[in-house]
This record gives sequence, structure tokens and C-alpha cells, in this order.
Amino acid sequence: MKFLTMASVLKGIKEYSIMTFGMFLYAFGWIACVLPAHCTSGGAGGFALVVSTALNNLGESMGYAWDVKVGTMVFVVNGILLLVGGLVVGWNFGIKTIFSVTMIALGMNFWEWLLYDSGYVTDFQIFAPEDGRLLPMVLGGIFAGIGIALCFAQGGTTGGTDIVALIVQKFRNINYGKILICTDAVIIGSAWFVGYDIPALIYGFIMTVVVGYTADAMMSGNKQSSQIMIISRDYEKMARGISETMHRGVTLVDSQGWYSKETGKIVLVVCRKREMAVILRHAQTIDPKAFITVGSVMGVYGEGFDALNKV
Repeated sequence: MKFLTMASVLKGIKEYSIMTFGMFLYAFGWIACVLPAHCTSGGAGGFALVVSTALNNLGESMGYAWDVKVGTMVFVVNGILLLVGGLVVGWNFGIKTIFSVTMIALGMNFWEWLLYDSGYVTDFQIFAPEDGRLLPMVLGGIFAGIGIALCFAQGGTTGGTDIVALIVQKFRNINYGKILICTDAVIIGSAWFVGYDIPALIYGFIMTVVVGYTADAMMSGNKQSSQIMIISRDYEKMARGISETMHRGVTLVDSQGWYSKETGKIVLVVCRKREMAVILRHAQTIDPKAFITVGSVMGVYGEGFDALNKV
């Protein structure tokens, strides 16, 4: 039986605190940037915005002053997706996914109440009207992307269209990324039927790209390393110099040239991006005729890099 320790409790508090901050940052991007710009985007947030707008328009046409909150609709949409996903692909989403979905809904309703309804903040606006829609949508995408990356880094997910992709893949062998792109395109396109103009849809696609790029940069930017392969006749001198100069581990891999039939060793080094240039210059001084390839690796775990238990 596994008992709780103070370290595990503190780790859990840290993870859920970061996830909460990330989801509130995600919600801020939507409420403070997307809503004032009168645009939409993809994902569960975009679909919830389309549905809430449709319901509010319906209520207005019937003479009722409905005020369906975006955050509430996000919770409903994600709740339905989690239920359907659980019945179709299994209940393996985890408590962190449920927690993240709940925090998104609470965060959206909180920011909408604080910035527009509470009266504590008056005449709220980040951008002037002459700034147009592009700047708020890009900034909203950055906020949302950072929030998603913080959530992912702690082992959580934001649900939404990811669940749709899992459901589709249960029955059809379709690329995961293509499902997400098609789903987001349908969601953004459906906004036209509830009163959004064509520029709003275009900005919605721009925000979707910004969210994805920001999340990827946050997730991989600080973990990216380089894998250098050096083919040289002076492989012993090369390996010894790199090991002594950069204090990086070096691996020698047996090799044979197909054309020359010569056997030798490939010097394999994994290093941080910032160390790559120094190693290349050092290799050039030892053997100017060395054949070198450099590849990027997103994550390296072990001594001298990230600890595996932090994944």
C-alpha cells in the first residue's frame, strides 16, 4: 500500500496550483481578448462560444434576456464530451483532465464577472478600437497557449476536441492532427451561422495557429537539445577533446562506409542547444574534413539533463 508523504502532498499542491494558474490564464485570453474582438476560435471554447451566442440570440428573438455564460457552456460541452468519450473509448481521462475542464469553466465565468459584470472594473479594455482585431486575437492565442502548456507540463489535458479525436480514431484510422484541424475548421465555420462575419472567422483560424505554436514552443523550447554525429578518422582525439572540454558524455558507434568499405567509429554527442556551436567549432579544429550531422531532440532525460521523474 502506497502512503502519502509530505513530498508527494507538496508535489500535488504544486501541480494543481500551476494547472489552476494555467487554466485561468487560458480563460483570460478568451474573455479579455477574444470576446471584446467579437471573434471566435476552435476547440471546446470556440464551440461553447458559438452555442452560447446562438442561445442568447434565440432568447433575444423570443423577448427573453438570456445571459448564457461562455464558461458555463464550456463546462457543459466538455462534460458531454467526457461522458461520450468515457462510454466509447473508456474512462481513462484521469482526475487532472476533469480538474482542468472545471478550472477552465470557473476561470471564464470569473473573468467575465470581474471584468464586465461586477462593477469593480469599469470601461475594461486592453486594446483601443483602432488596434483592430488581429492584435487581441494574437495576444489571446498567446495567453491560451501558455495556459495549455502549463497544464500539459503537469500531466493534465484540456479535454475538448482531443476527446473528439479519440472517439473518431476508435472507428476510423485517421491522423490525429487532421481530426483536430477538421474539427476546429467546422467549429470556426459554424460561427458564421450565429452572426459572426468572415473576418472574425479568419482571425479565429489565426488564433488557433498561435495557440498551437505557443504551446509547442513552451513545451519544447526549454527541453530541446541537439544530437551531433561526427564521422572522422580522428575519432579518439575527437571524443577525448569533447569529453574534456565540454564535459559531455560521448558514445562511439561502430560504422562502415559502403563505398570505401572502411570501418571506423561515429562520435555521438547529445548536448544542450547552447553548447552545439562550441562542440562544432572544437570538432572543426581537430578534423576540418569531418562529416557532421546535427539533429534536434525534444527531450533528453538522464544525468546532465532533465530528471526522468519530472516527466
